[in-house]
Amino acid sequence: MSERIDLKVGFRCNNYCQFCVQGDKRERLPAKAEEELIRSLEEGRAGGAAGVVITGGEPTLHKRIVEIVGKARKLGYTLIQVQSNGRTFCYEDFCRRLIDAGVNEFGPSLHGSTPKIHDWLTGAPGAFVQTVSGIRILKRLGQRVITNSVINKANYRDLPALARLFVSLGVDQFQFAFMHMSGRAGENKEWLTARKSLIEPYVKKALDVGIKAGKTVMTEAIPYCLMSGYESYVAERIIPRTRIYDADCVIPDYTRTRVDEGKVRGPRCVECDWRSSCEGPWREYPELFGWDEFVPVTKGKSSPKAKVRKAS
Repeated sequence: MSERIDLKVGFRCNNYCQFCVQGDKRERLPAKAEEELIRSLEEGRAGGAAGVVITGGEPTLHKRIVEIVGKARKLGYTLIQVQSNGRTFCYEDFCRRLIDAGVNEFGPSLHGSTPKIHDWLTGAPGAFVQTVSGIRILKRLGQRVITNSVINKANYRDLPALARLFVSLGVDQFQFAFMHMSGRAGENKEWLTARKSLIEPYVKKALDVGIKAGKTVMTEAIPYCLMSGYESYVAERIIPRTRIYDADCVIPDYTRTRVDEGKVRGPRCVECDWRSSCEGPWREYPELFGWDEFVPVTKGKSSPKAKVRKAS
């Protein structure tokens, strides 16, 4: 799979998500200058990256976002994704400008099937209506839309309904990512983090909705031992090598950093048949809940050689 760069253009945001991993940066870090962003795009291409994910914060608030996209296309990036909370996509003229400049994949995030859930989690009344409207506009314009939803204590029971909403909206791919307890999410971890064993049946029911509809579905940051029968939907299997241009540093290989610094293995993980593939949970999770939920998978259960469910 081709390498990508993750280009963080700034950390301003018009949402105030309870689970935001970048939330501690929004008040103290300004938007990056266009010249700096162009240098990063040039460096990424020179290093062999074929795709760029433009992100933040909320990248669509950057005053030069359209020009940055245009530069990425001129440099030859074949995948240009804007990863967003999706609210500004409710403005069709803005969507058309991004498309004309070169965006060919849109990544809005939606965290509940109702305004009550989504707007509370994002701290932004009206956000649900705007994001859903934006998804509808993008699909009407023939765009590829992939969504991400952060799993937490306030929304895990709602995941099957959220999956049904995604199918009805015609999204091309949806992913459920377990909350990373860093940034603002770290401040709220005591009351917002759901136990992985509690979310498991809801995640699988939500995946089934997408599988039945022929959608591409994934989970992130849920170890294989909690994905029995659904191992082929673990996103870490296919995440491409990514170079991150962060606020004040460059992370050359986020996979390596994620595994070595972000994730952790438990005392019994060495017994598991998935030990060579699994990254383990985010490091903060067992600090909060311990390791009792993580039971090693051994031959005869759902091992790497076991049959896994496939999309119809």
